[in-house]
Amino acid sequence: MPFPAPPAALFFRDAEQLLTLAGPPPPRRGRDLEELGIVTGGSVLVSNGRVAAVGRARDLRAEARRLKARTLDCRGQVVMPGFVDSHTHLVFAGSRVEDYVRRLRGASYEEIARAGGGIRSTARLVAGASPRSLAAQALKFLEQFAACGTTTVEVKTGYGLDVASEIKLLRVIRQLGRRSKIELVPTLLAAHALPAGFEKRRKAYLDQIIQRLIPFVARKRLAEFIDCFCDRSAFSAAECRRVLAAGAAHGLVPRVHAEQLERTGGARLALELGAASADHLDHLTAADIRALARSQTIATFLPGSNLHLGLSRYAPARRLIDAGAAVALATDFNPGTSPTLNMQFILSLACSQMHLTPAEAITATTLNAAWSLGRVNRLGSLEPSKQADLVVMDVDDYRKILYYFAWNHCVLTVKRGGVIYSRLNGEPGKKY
Repeated sequence: MPFPAPPAALFFRDAEQLLTLAGPPPPRRGRDLEELGIVTGGSVLVSNGRVAAVGRARDLRAEARRLKARTLDCRGQVVMPGFVDSHTHLVFAGSRVEDYVRRLRGASYEEIARAGGGIRSTARLVAGASPRSLAAQALKFLEQFAACGTTTVEVKTGYGLDVASEIKLLRVIRQLGRRSKIELVPTLLAAHALPAGFEKRRKAYLDQIIQRLIPFVARKRLAEFIDCFCDRSAFSAAECRRVLAAGAAHGLVPRVHAEQLERTGGARLALELGAASADHLDHLTAADIRALARSQTIATFLPGSNLHLGLSRYAPARRLIDAGAAVALATDFNPGTSPTLNMQFILSLACSQMHLTPAEAITATTLNAAWSLGRVNRLGSLEPSKQADLVVMDVDDYRKILYYFAWNHCVLTVKRGGVIYSRLNGEPGKKY
């Protein structure tokens, strides 16, 4: 079974702060990003994998007894929705630690790629890896996602760089979705980099994606979304338009890696195609910001990659939020530019480097991220009838989750009403 059978009922009572995220409809923008629906001394009753009721313990206690709910005392702690990580590259082989060392010695992203590192080096490792080994490594990562409070993870391909290997990756993602305790959302990112030997045959590679790969993936329902790396050293806006439009014609919803290393028109392309999300966005013009603010496309920030690459420039998050854009945050977990899976650390980076408020960062990693994945009807907030995906943080104020940066404050993670990670056993004063 992909998930543990949920207990009949769970009763999380007397949290110092319960962040329900109830309030204005998603996606949240502007001042609405600050609305966390906080209930001081709040409690949550979970039954059959869903949120049955939210409120004060005294008002829920009778129903909890009727349901014979197991009780968790959350005094002095924060209870909140599980993190929704809407941009990762979970499945890969090996690591890129050698690239990391080269970068520390002064090599640029492009120089490393020209020297045989970068995405192509990971693709070579993936080509030689068995599906079993790829799944085994990814499952270990997913355990750590759960330990840090993440309950839903978008997963991109992109390390295949040929039709057969991209299909292999998608099948591994499907297998992981059946085995993992975390919910996975598959995205086809075959247009991630040009494979070796196609430098002068760019169109030929894109034709393979459009004519062979996309129809097969759609027919087998191996992905929900399609993505393209629209940037220098990757693909132009015109090339990405071909790929994303072909995917959309087969029912795959576009997402776009846009304006990471320089402005190439990826953000405008995302708006043109009605993409669910435009991600990175480090190089935007004032006109781009205004256009994003008027759209339904989520602007997703990935500060982990900026930090790991040693970049001083981050996405203009404050300007986007103040203009009215709907924003999200994600880890961009990948072997080359953001090898972190701790969303709590991403919250800290977003606040210290991009000037989000703690409340804005929480909304960006829960409700708005769920919107970008088409799952906001059941994820991203703790409201009656929604899926019981929640975490318990061992702090008495949600702002301390990011104030004490690079810590893991998560002591309990629940997915669909079932505990998938716990550090509570043996701790005095805690009952489960």
